[in-house]
Amino acid sequence: MRAVLILVVLLLGACTHVVAPPPAPPPPAPVAGEIRDLRTGQVLTADQLLTALARPSRLIVGEQHDNRDHHAVELWLLEALGGQRPQGSLLLEMLTPDQQPHVDQVHQAATPPADLRDALAWQEGWDWALYGPIVRFALTQPYPLLAANLDPLEIRAAYTHPATPSGSRTNAEAVKTELLKQVSESHCGLLPKSKMPAMLAVQQQRDRRMAERLLAAPEPALLFAGAFHARKDVGVPIHVLDLGAEQAPTVLMLAQKGSEVTAQMADYVWYTPVVKAPDYCKEMRKKLGGRRKK
Repeated sequence: MRAVLILVVLLLGACTHVVAPPPAPPPPAPVAGEIRDLRTGQVLTADQLLTALARPSRLIVGEQHDNRDHHAVELWLLEALGGQRPQGSLLLEMLTPDQQPHVDQVHQAATPPADLRDALAWQEGWDWALYGPIVRFALTQPYPLLAANLDPLEIRAAYTHPATPSGSRTNAEAVKTELLKQVSESHCGLLPKSKMPAMLAVQQQRDRRMAERLLAAPEPALLFAGAFHARKDVGVPIHVLDLGAEQAPTVLMLAQKGSEVTAQMADYVWYTPVVKAPDYCKEMRKKLGGRRKK
């Protein structure tokens, strides 16, 4: 009789055992294009990339700020990675420390505000039509949405009193030369030479702040930033190493087809379709009245 009772208990236990359902498949990638592992040269599917990006504790995605496809990929990554493992935090170059209390208040609110953009004190320089969907999604998630940039006053101070962050990688001449070239090109060659050291200091101080915030953020941590901030050879990753981290963050670069992205710049690249951009240099020359650098 005792043996029969034990058998019944075992059978009941087997009947109540619940097998956890497998994770839902990720949504289809929103943008067509070639994805490549720059370390091996292998072409990847979006799902293969997702599997690879779910492993590192720190991930940086480099974007072209005005490219709608890049923001669609970022939102897809954020949603899909969360389906692979719990997300620890999301950091944005587009948010500053003085906005963090607004972000936290909205995140903790029972209902979202009627005008989310105003509630976050969102800065005009970042196109809300592009960043709004990412921010809205992040604010519905349990993990924190974190500011990764300098405050305007800090940027002003870095410009007025230029200083280079400490670290052998950060201070390498090749790094400074490449960043100065980028600063000049991004200002269409119109920036006076006398202003170049100050602009370089601002760029590197911003990179250092993003590195500090990334190291302090709950893991796995994900940072969305401009392409030059994301670059492994000159951007946030070398600051992470100069701050004492044993390993650099993994970098996915989003770039339009035809752009040059090397293994020194990133671990992975997603080439998106070419999109015609406005002639920003023409507009800048018009604003400056054709003034040239001195």
